[in-house]
Amino acid sequence: MRDYVSARVNSIPPSGIRKFFDIAATMKEVISLGIGEPDFTTPDPIIKAGIASLQHGDTHYTSNSGTVELRRALNGYLQRRYGVDYDPETELLITVGVSEALYLALTAILDPGDEVIVPQPCFVAYTAEVTLAGGVPVPIATRVENNFMVTREEIAAKITPRTKAILIGYPNNPTGAVMSRERLLDIAQLAEQHDLIVLSDEIYDRLVYASMAGGAAVAHTCFPTLPGMRDRTILLGGFSKSHAMTGWRIGYAAAPQEISAAMRKIHQFTIMSAPTMAQAAAIEAIAQGEDYVEEMRQEYDRRRRLIVSGFNSFGLKTFEPQGAFYAFPSVTISGMNEDEFANRLLQEEHVAVVPGTAFGAGGEGYVRCSYATAYEKIEEALRRMERFVRKHG
Repeated sequence: MRDYVSARVNSIPPSGIRKFFDIAATMKEVISLGIGEPDFTTPDPIIKAGIASLQHGDTHYTSNSGTVELRRALNGYLQRRYGVDYDPETELLITVGVSEALYLALTAILDPGDEVIVPQPCFVAYTAEVTLAGGVPVPIATRVENNFMVTREEIAAKITPRTKAILIGYPNNPTGAVMSRERLLDIAQLAEQHDLIVLSDEIYDRLVYASMAGGAAVAHTCFPTLPGMRDRTILLGGFSKSHAMTGWRIGYAAAPQEISAAMRKIHQFTIMSAPTMAQAAAIEAIAQGEDYVEEMRQEYDRRRRLIVSGFNSFGLKTFEPQGAFYAFPSVTISGMNEDEFANRLLQEEHVAVVPGTAFGAGGEGYVRCSYATAYEKIEEALRRMERFVRKHG
């Protein structure tokens, strides 16, 4: 039956993340440093808001765009936090997670053959969704020497007459890099110069940290706040990572009216509306979630310091992540490539990590390790990994 599957879908390899977790699921006493999901339960007031919505009988469709209450609350949040303003009626769309928002955005703007520049390593769905939308992903491999930040020169070298957009995701999954305002301004200038759209995935915007050497927390720059960028940016965000709401599947897109309308049209014919009870929970997350977000952020920071220091102590040289909840150590000291390292680590020490190449160009020689798991599990994973590295290094 493979002949009945489209060539476009056949051209996309399976997720490099799932392979290792399918294997790990058959094994006992595996410590997973792989899945990018908070180990926290959604805060209680948010859960109660979702339950109350069901108990009140809110079990029907909402507006395609999402409830007006949530859209207004979301605009207020973006105004307070970043000073950027969107019309809740025409420029905000509530989606089934950020993954749907990204798919809608790409499908809305791309014609067959349009090119999208994608700095890598990046979230595994980026290049796949560009392809599914009919576009052509144009990867750029970022390097640790540049703190995994893409440069102006690297982007400029990839722009062609077919280039339609630049897709960025910072704080970055899988590297934990946070893009400086100066580098983002470079992207903004190129976007204006070449009349490009920028898709900015900011799902990890609330998870940023101070340098382990001391000083203030790094600042996240919301891309549409840069000069001239509000009207050529599609801002993607959500509640999954910051509020431990992955299972609620609630995200959003903020975009100029014409693009938002195009995205809503696709959303109408594919999804209809995001889950009603999840939208009620998201309103509560905006209203009452700040203390919980900060509490979780501080715990992630504690785990970040543990895992980065641990890796460096036994020879897995690790770039210091200042955002998200991932470490990206080099495994070259082991004499193995990233796939062999991940496979043998899982089989010999029952620790699951993800090969860096699952995230595209620039991931060679690295593995992604999530510290969105319990501190004690990270401690044990470090003991097992040190034993593995000393055995094979």
